[in-house]
Amino acid sequence: MTRLRLNDAVMHRRVLITGIGIVSAVGRTVAGLWESLTSLDDPESSDRNAAPRHNGLQQGVADFTGRIDDFCELPAVTRKAIQKSLKLMNRETQMGVAAGQQALQDSGLLLNHDPERIGVCFGAENFPVMAEDFQSGVQACSDGSGFDPNRWGQDGIPEVAPLWLLKCLPNMPACHLAILNDLRGPGNTITQRDVSANMAIAEACRIIKDGTADAMVVGATGTTLSSVDRRPSCLEDSVSNSRHEAVCRPFDLRRRESVPGEGAGVIVLEEMHSALRRGASIYGEILGAGAASWMTQDSIVSGRTALVKAMRQTLQRADVASDTLGHIHAHGLGTVMSDIAEAQAISQVLGDFAQTVPVVAAKSHLANAGAGSGMLELIASLLALRHGHLFPVLNYSEADPACPVRPVRNCHDAAGSCFLNLNLFGRGLASCVAAGTFRG
Repeated sequence: MTRLRLNDAVMHRRVLITGIGIVSAVGRTVAGLWESLTSLDDPESSDRNAAPRHNGLQQGVADFTGRIDDFCELPAVTRKAIQKSLKLMNRETQMGVAAGQQALQDSGLLLNHDPERIGVCFGAENFPVMAEDFQSGVQACSDGSGFDPNRWGQDGIPEVAPLWLLKCLPNMPACHLAILNDLRGPGNTITQRDVSANMAIAEACRIIKDGTADAMVVGATGTTLSSVDRRPSCLEDSVSNSRHEAVCRPFDLRRRESVPGEGAGVIVLEEMHSALRRGASIYGEILGAGAASWMTQDSIVSGRTALVKAMRQTLQRADVASDTLGHIHAHGLGTVMSDIAEAQAISQVLGDFAQTVPVVAAKSHLANAGAGSGMLELIASLLALRHGHLFPVLNYSEADPACPVRPVRNCHDAAGSCFLNLNLFGRGLASCVAAGTFRG
């Protein structure tokens, strides 16, 4: 059971989750996500040791074309506006907007709302410049002898779309969602890579608790598929490539690397009285959040130390006893160094309970979607709370003694009433959110 500090006036503005939306490698619906997470329940299945395929797509590739039909059912005016704006969105922005529209529809928030009291906060990658944006310009400056940079000013630039830069700005998902839905409340974008989703949730909760807004659309979108944006996903350069097997094995002794992917997740956060007054469907409650970075004067970073600090912050702010956690949703990158750092951080914070509490890792199903992963993972755990049970960590069969945690092997483990959502990034950054079942 969770305990709230009701003597603190600000805690009276409790923050509930009233809508969710996703775009992922296993589909564009929440029901599809849960079905996929729980469809492989045999820990001895040989299929668990091969790269999963969903909907005929390679693991990590989102079931999303970017056409208007990939968005949820929309009012005619919104559909027309999105159709017009698609050419100004790159793929990450499109996925974020699609997930956001789905979450808003799920919440019913826009049926009767004050636009001044609803804001948007997004976590995002530092969107890369895409080579195809300059393809026509490069071709205009090229001939049989190759590319001539001296022709770029006269022949190349006129061939580049004037608004190309708008597709590369990380604040575009939040901007488009706010404009499309006339949301005039506070807006912000967090660009801290893999830890962005939890930090966006923390920012949105602060805004709601401060009384600046009654609801916030909070999401994250990202990709590690782009050849322009290959970078270390956590504590090492570990994005898989064609030379190795593309299988994510969080905490397994045989793990080698993370698997690139893409996706977006969005939740609607709402002040408790506002949600109850309109009879909203409630997925859970945000209990607390924390984030930390750790670097010495000699520029030595430690994801483990950062995560320990973030977890302790979160447990203290949520006023949750560590031994009451129902489960932990690990970052679960599937690399040697990252998984050891994360498992040892969990062990340091939870003590002996670390080998008892169930641990899940959705990256084994969805691959690593960068900033988008943190929100997709939180949503997966919210669905586990709603259904009452967890989902297995794929490809896990042989425990690593250096990772003293208990990954879930099947769907029989209970989800509990609250969980921690953990995220790491390689510069010694960590973030954490505590969420749980709403107790009125």
